[in-house]
Amino acid sequence: MRNPIRRSRNIGTAKQGYGRQNKLVIPTPYTVSQSFYERLEAYEKVTRVINGHTFVFVIEGTIPPSKHACSIEDIERMISYIPASDYGALKLIVLRQPRKKEAIISPVWGRLIYSYEFERNYYPAVILEAADYSRKLKWPRKLCLEDQQELERLKEDGHLFTADTRSFTAILEPENVRNTQLYRTLLHEFGHYVHYLRMVETGEADDAAQRENAYGRLPKETKEKFAHQYADTLAKMLRDKKLIPFAPVPDDNPTP
Repeated sequence: MRNPIRRSRNIGTAKQGYGRQNKLVIPTPYTVSQSFYERLEAYEKVTRVINGHTFVFVIEGTIPPSKHACSIEDIERMISYIPASDYGALKLIVLRQPRKKEAIISPVWGRLIYSYEFERNYYPAVILEAADYSRKLKWPRKLCLEDQQELERLKEDGHLFTADTRSFTAILEPENVRNTQLYRTLLHEFGHYVHYLRMVETGEADDAAQRENAYGRLPKETKEKFAHQYADTLAKMLRDKKLIPFAPVPDDNPTP
């Protein structure tokens, strides 16, 4: 029989809404049209022509202990090894400082943005995020197949993981982060863009909007598989030719 004076078991729990106001989220103000990764502070621009194609490097100042692992010269050299036919309309290479909440909630090495708003114009952009070297790289022990494969890739990049009962943990080192971002992430994001170009520019549908919609409907797994294959194939070719890895090249233009 129900006791009306009995204290509800839901009081103080998520079922009653407890803690919802304290949930850590990346803020997206309704008054701001830009996405969080488009809101840059204290940045400088450097223009480089690579294989006859103009790229604009946008370098956001970092907040210690965060640092950009790759120099502009590193990235310029790596891009020069990518076939120019794969550049498409890609223009921006953004070295970005993630905010604290972003680093906690959804840390990433980089991302591809098909239409990135920058100085009131829109361009395709590859973003590489600064790494916070005060934080550790942590992965749970229970991983799906794709995450297991990514963990192995990180180990191949040089990250040294130690295991406990719940997780795999590695200390971030600049050399290893550079290996991940320069030889994998950069190529991976170019792979996403090449996939987009091939489907939208040479897809089966007659209408460009239909081709874009077809690409947008692809499962995430399909897109990731293509990007991984693109990056792995190109990286293997460059390693066979002994073009990578190469020693770090310091920037001619210091970041702000």
